[in-house]
Amino acid sequence: MDLSNIYKFVPKADIMALQDEMNRYYPGLLNKTGIGNNFLGWVDLPSKTDPELLRRMEEDARRLRSISEIFVVVGIGGSYLGARAVIEALGHHFYDLLDKKPFPYIIYAGHQLSEDYHAELLEILDKKEYSLVVISKSGTTTEPAIAFRILKNHLEAKYGKEGARQRIIAITDRQKGALKGLADKEGYPTYVVPDDVGGRYSVLTPVGLLPIAMAGFNIRKIIEGAVEMESLARTTNTIADNPVMTYVAGRNALYRNGKITEILVNYLPNLFFLTEWWKQLYGESEGKHGKGLFPSGVSFTTDLHSMGQYIQDGMRNIFETVLSVEKSNHTLTIPKADDDADGLNYLAGKRIGYVNHMAELGTLQAHVDGGVPNIRIQVPEISEYTLGQLIYFFELACGLSGYMLGVNPFDQPGVEAYKKNMFALLGKP
Repeated sequence: MDLSNIYKFVPKADIMALQDEMNRYYPGLLNKTGIGNNFLGWVDLPSKTDPELLRRMEEDARRLRSISEIFVVVGIGGSYLGARAVIEALGHHFYDLLDKKPFPYIIYAGHQLSEDYHAELLEILDKKEYSLVVISKSGTTTEPAIAFRILKNHLEAKYGKEGARQRIIAITDRQKGALKGLADKEGYPTYVVPDDVGGRYSVLTPVGLLPIAMAGFNIRKIIEGAVEMESLARTTNTIADNPVMTYVAGRNALYRNGKITEILVNYLPNLFFLTEWWKQLYGESEGKHGKGLFPSGVSFTTDLHSMGQYIQDGMRNIFETVLSVEKSNHTLTIPKADDDADGLNYLAGKRIGYVNHMAELGTLQAHVDGGVPNIRIQVPEISEYTLGQLIYFFELACGLSGYMLGVNPFDQPGVEAYKKNMFALLGKP
């Protein structure tokens, strides 16, 4: 964590002065006694994860991989974004073009209401062997419920009732709800969305872990990383040495000084959905009662050619949080050209990753010079272990930041407004 590029905007002493305020809120978060404590089950989830649960998910993933070319994840919001963030971050950029796919291709459904998308999905599934997981605590959330109704009918028509039963897993409430009732009636294998874990904090439950296991990634390493971050968060309790507190202090100090929009910046295209997950986590947790930072995201250097102008010269109510990844998984150097027509021979022999890193440092300095503070989060590499750390870090920071804002970071009353209008227009009884 590096806050050095915000000190010219907010004095370091003002940031450190938030320690007393944090000391009031942080124990309530860790001990699960703070506001919204009926949804604080995720706080000690990593260290309490049952190895038998991991083994069962790995076993189900192996079984479904053996009969599936495609695995469909049916869910919306926190029920799919966390898994997609990890799968996209770890996966091959061109997985769908590989001649031989070691694991099923992961497809998402029920995360929007596009008729064309779901119709074209059925066209693909007509020709492929597939299975699915449906993720919904209630089973009545409109978007995934519609998608699952369609896909269940398709599976039963294609494989018969018994065949479909072998290809569906439900992740839902422990005891109640429409999906739980259907799963019990049809005999689908089920996993539980814990009662005290809200959707956007559920990546480290079966909600996120089962799809990640289906994609061939090591869910035990993800939990190990999260456990490491949980341990650090519990054994350090000052802004200077606890990265969660460092981040929360920096962003809240900036917010109180008029920087009301936070832009999460990545420099790797496979981190796009990690940014999307982060946007939901912070937007749905903090945006209440006329308060909260507006979470947005950009992918550089691509967006430097679109959003770069505004960030450099637009309204000065923004700051950036930069995810800086030190190590690439591949080595690719820039060749020398005989005629040097493009004038790039000065880069010959250098790695693309090095050029990308210099673009990052140059952009950071340009934006700071232009009046945009930068918080920098340095990540050694993209792996299951570091993603487990990062996910838990952002979750805990979000809870603490919400408390600092004076809101309940674990409810979402505003989400219901559009539903009421939509249901009335649709004539729902």
